[in-house]
Amino acid sequence: MTVLGETAVADLRTGFAGSVLTPEDPAYADARVLFNSMITKRPSVIAQCAGGADVARAVAFGRELGLEIAVRGGGHGVAGTALTDGGIVIDLRRMNAVTVDPAKRTARIGGGATMSHLDRATQPFDLATTGGRVSTTGVGGFTLGGGSGWLERKFGLACDNLLAAEVVTADGNTVVCSEESHPELFWALHGGGGNFGVVTSLTLRLHPLPTAAVALLLWRPEAGPEVTRAYRDFMENAPEEVGGGIIYLTGPAEPFVPAHLVNSLACAMLITYAGELTRARQVLGPLLSLGHEGELIAEVPYAELQCMFDDPPGYRNYWSAEHLDELPDKAVDLFCARARDMVCPSPSQHVLFPYGGAVASGPSGYPVPWRRAPWVVHPLGLWTEPEDDDRGIRWARDLRADMKPWSTGAVYSNFIGQEGRERVVAGYGLENYRRLAKVKAAYDPDNVFHLNPNIRPEK
Repeated sequence: MTVLGETAVADLRTGFAGSVLTPEDPAYADARVLFNSMITKRPSVIAQCAGGADVARAVAFGRELGLEIAVRGGGHGVAGTALTDGGIVIDLRRMNAVTVDPAKRTARIGGGATMSHLDRATQPFDLATTGGRVSTTGVGGFTLGGGSGWLERKFGLACDNLLAAEVVTADGNTVVCSEESHPELFWALHGGGGNFGVVTSLTLRLHPLPTAAVALLLWRPEAGPEVTRAYRDFMENAPEEVGGGIIYLTGPAEPFVPAHLVNSLACAMLITYAGELTRARQVLGPLLSLGHEGELIAEVPYAELQCMFDDPPGYRNYWSAEHLDELPDKAVDLFCARARDMVCPSPSQHVLFPYGGAVASGPSGYPVPWRRAPWVVHPLGLWTEPEDDDRGIRWARDLRADMKPWSTGAVYSNFIGQEGRERVVAGYGLENYRRLAKVKAAYDPDNVFHLNPNIRPEK
């Protein structure tokens, strides 16, 4: 780890509105903890920024001293790129304010805000926008990577709702980009991730959503193939208000879970509905009549729905994904069979999500090539012991291998860790990648911001 001189750190602290932490500071240990406990990097300095001026100073400081720069929003990214060994972390978490304009149906969101900050701010106005499937996800990284969530089939991906962004670039300048200003950079932020600078605020479009409904239905794991096929067939013509997925999980110790499924592998159908429960029951009738053994069905504010399935922090994590252009019976059988290899009991989840709706019909020009896939499998591994690492990682990779015959090859970068250069390019699509590389060369020619699914600058 690079050891910084006292003078250098003192210079950074002078006039810095936030806090500057080094390994000697009592708050340093907590400040470097990420959601994924497998990541234990030790930066030389953590700059907890209070505003854009702090961000610009931290970028300049890192560049002057030749330090690797990491940018932390929510810190939820599984790859752990929000930390660096020996470098500087630009920590945005203090920049979490959300300002809602209910007349324009927009929200201006600080670069360190989480989904909880956003959803709690918009809920009083009966407004919402597509967010991550848990409340702890950072809005910035989620949106810049494309942004897939419960409301996507109705309101599109998060990036489809991006109206403007304020960005501190590698040269320390602040630019505000939109369709009219810095349009190429604005295009690149619709799926290109944090490659182009530090996004200190975003403006997102909001949509009317007074309430939402959720149904979590449980079966024994051996019922999985039949249940999954029924869900697949239903979703082919489901209205855009319907979201959710098939999830193999460890049955929680909750009143709605039958005793024989508690702490055991269960097949769950999670159904979300952007609207009232009465209407949801009418639409979802075929799924509610499949003979489930446990159920939780409720109408809740969207902000509460977002908290219902929060991932617990402190676990070792490995996630991946494979997008599918079809889901035949053979793929269903392989998906369900692979669930037996999960680390269980644990918070791990073996997930099949549908796209379609406003995802598929959304803007075709953004660098999110996976949006046309009707399905995505998502092994979400969480466990406690290092000795389970090999098993958990192998399970995720084996599931991807099972799905290869139906894979589109496209990659949602927010869903994966370090999986090699080929997967990075696939996350954007080759033609998009070439265009993104030119934007990168214009705004970050030295690849200062490379701790991400990295786009290398090319003229």
